[in-house]
Amino acid sequence: MRLLSFLLLTLFVATNVSAQKQGLVQGTVRDKATQEILIGVNIIALNTQPLLGAQTDLDGNYTLSLPVGSYNLQASYIGYKTEAKYNIEITSGNITMLNFEIDQATTGLLDTVKITANRSIRVSTVESPNSLQRLGVQEIKTAPGGNFDVFRVVQSLPGIGTTPNSSNRNDIIVRGGAPSENIYFIDGIEIPTINHFATQGAGGGSNGILNVSFIEELTLNSSAFDAQYDNSLSSIFQFKQRNGNNKRLQGNIRLGSSELAATLDGPISKKTTFLASARRSYLQYLFKAIDLAIRPNYWDFQYKVTHQFNPKTSLTFIGLGAIDNFYSELTANTSANNAYIIKQTPVIDQWNYAIGTAFKHIHKKGILNIALSRNMQNNLFRRYEDGLRNDPTKQLLRSQSQEIENKLRITNKQFFGGTTLTYGVSAQYVKYNNDFDLILTKEIRDTTGNVQVPLLQSKFTTDIKFFRYGGFAQISHTFFNDKLGVSAGIRTDMNSFTKRGNNALDALSPRAAITYQINEKWKINASVGLYAKLPSYTILGYRNQDNQLSNQDARYITNTHYVTGFEYIPRESTRITAEAFYKTYKYYPVTTREGISLGNLGSDFGFIGNEDINSTGLGLAQGIEIFVQQKLIKNFFGFVSYTYVVSKLSGNDARLIPSAWDNRHLLSATLGKKFKRGWELGARYRLAGGVPYTPLDTAASRINYVTNGVGVLDFNRINSARLPLFQQLDFRVDKKFYFKRLTFDLFFDLTNALFQKNVGYPSYVFKRKDDNSGFETTDGAPVLPDGSNAIPVVLDQGDVVFIPTIGFAIEF
Repeated sequence: MRLLSFLLLTLFVATNVSAQKQGLVQGTVRDKATQEILIGVNIIALNTQPLLGAQTDLDGNYTLSLPVGSYNLQASYIGYKTEAKYNIEITSGNITMLNFEIDQATTGLLDTVKITANRSIRVSTVESPNSLQRLGVQEIKTAPGGNFDVFRVVQSLPGIGTTPNSSNRNDIIVRGGAPSENIYFIDGIEIPTINHFATQGAGGGSNGILNVSFIEELTLNSSAFDAQYDNSLSSIFQFKQRNGNNKRLQGNIRLGSSELAATLDGPISKKTTFLASARRSYLQYLFKAIDLAIRPNYWDFQYKVTHQFNPKTSLTFIGLGAIDNFYSELTANTSANNAYIIKQTPVIDQWNYAIGTAFKHIHKKGILNIALSRNMQNNLFRRYEDGLRNDPTKQLLRSQSQEIENKLRITNKQFFGGTTLTYGVSAQYVKYNNDFDLILTKEIRDTTGNVQVPLLQSKFTTDIKFFRYGGFAQISHTFFNDKLGVSAGIRTDMNSFTKRGNNALDALSPRAAITYQINEKWKINASVGLYAKLPSYTILGYRNQDNQLSNQDARYITNTHYVTGFEYIPRESTRITAEAFYKTYKYYPVTTREGISLGNLGSDFGFIGNEDINSTGLGLAQGIEIFVQQKLIKNFFGFVSYTYVVSKLSGNDARLIPSAWDNRHLLSATLGKKFKRGWELGARYRLAGGVPYTPLDTAASRINYVTNGVGVLDFNRINSARLPLFQQLDFRVDKKFYFKRLTFDLFFDLTNALFQKNVGYPSYVFKRKDDNSGFETTDGAPVLPDGSNAIPVVLDQGDVVFIPTIGFAIEF
């Protein structure tokens, strides 16, 4: 009773003194185009009475002290458009880092004191006028069901589809495209592996590697890509990381639903700052304690060091890496259904890293960027008969592979009045090796015993090395006081590995965009572009039974985007967009064994594309998107999106059928409300149409199950069935306590509050005995090789994943 009284007294005191605490926000203001620092810019907290503010100094820096809470901050300057940042959290624990980049005004002068309406919620550019979305760090941190994972949060944005295993997968499916069609940049450096337990060759995984404490903002571009970016067919994610603060050492510790994270940042010298973090999963201990079967175990690390030589020149070092281990084991409480799945669960040992340095120099007429980086992924994937991972004789499959890329990217941007010219080159040295052993898998046979699908090459060792290189140019110009913007670009990419790799025309990618601002509220946009992507290394490195690299004739996958739409900003805090898109694919990889598109196989943990293919596939994705975004006004914020998308791919027969990413309907709504005394409430609802799947051939499955351990799909009915729709409701409640030099954030997160069952792909198994010691049979004898005396069972692999989480974050 005394302890309860003490806790209640602490809560009362902390709640009532929080309003007395102060916090700091600091940052730099630059010209958005030229990146020149701006002196004397007014930074004002809009929701303060009287207005509180500060000005930038001779180095373009500002520092503003505010009472703890959430604010909308605005930068205003003579000759420039006002720029607002919304939902900025000021705490007593950490200094908030917030930078502004503001556009020059084309007509008139802005009043530097009077707060005027602005349209800074607009995120489009002349080069990318449509299909652009942006999230701030606070929207990511407090997203219900997000667990501080940015890739779970972006699933609420328009055009982002879901997978049958979305409760434990981070596959990002943009406008009907596969997860492998996206690319990711952090501070201008490409990061190929962004998830723990990544699916090699497919891009998905279980949960994100990036620490949300590093992120300043996220920009998602799902079309109209700037020509400087290569190898993307569906989207480009650009993460802008904050710099470490230059005043003092500070940090935070965070406990979420799956991990414990620690972050530290501060000055190294007068001109150098750092950010560093480490995260450790704890689920493996929790699951073992409560007798659950799966054992996910991971570490990840991240850092950023920034040195500012002078206001025009900087050098940044970034790095991130992960160590992953996953296995499962039967326990006393394992249900019969889960026993089947567990016995098919692979053992995964992965590690990966990416390191890079970015040099930025502002010269007389523009900006020079040079990025040098290296990334590596090591993937050891094993599968065992009956899940007996400690018995080497039971091993069914083993794949040990590595991907290594060394990259150089040089970009120069120059300004000539209203014209911007960007050009540059990129080069990579690639190494890929794989020691692959598919031990017991045989041919798939039909009910008469004839071979239905030929034997997959069961054992090979490959080691390839080659170069990738490309160049680009993009030009844009604005007319009529920035009302009309026109942009055109072209890039080409080549490589020294494929037979047609040095043909610059194969991956030639022209693009064009136009935007017209009707008035300060309405803007219409249109773009067209052709984009190219090299097939995954798992495809390029595959060797056939003659030990030959059989996929050197693979073509660059290409698709063409046609997009048009409008943007409506009725007031400075509200943004509404609507777009129609149409994408066509050529040269999509098709398996030679089954003659089906790799995009119709879906994805799972492991690898995709480790087989012989031909580049004959076609594809189509089309649909509409509607997005409504409300930034923080009167303590309320949120966004709602709806997408209708049709995604189709063809195999060898050129017949377009629904792809594995064909959700059709996607609806999402995220709402948040801030209350007094540090309380915040959030809710997120998602609905997605069920994706197609290929039904099982039950007769062939019975004959082949003893040999192969899995069911056989009926490829004569490929993707002819559909899973039920997916829906999920998540809630989150935050309460912040403010102390001197410390903030404590206690939160309660409820994932899948409606207890919805998320149904997965059907799985064919034989019924097991109650003690899981073997199979039940109709005659009591051991199961026959053709399975004729077994008892077939088809599982939907669905489950209700309900995750209540009590966590905290401490800033100091």
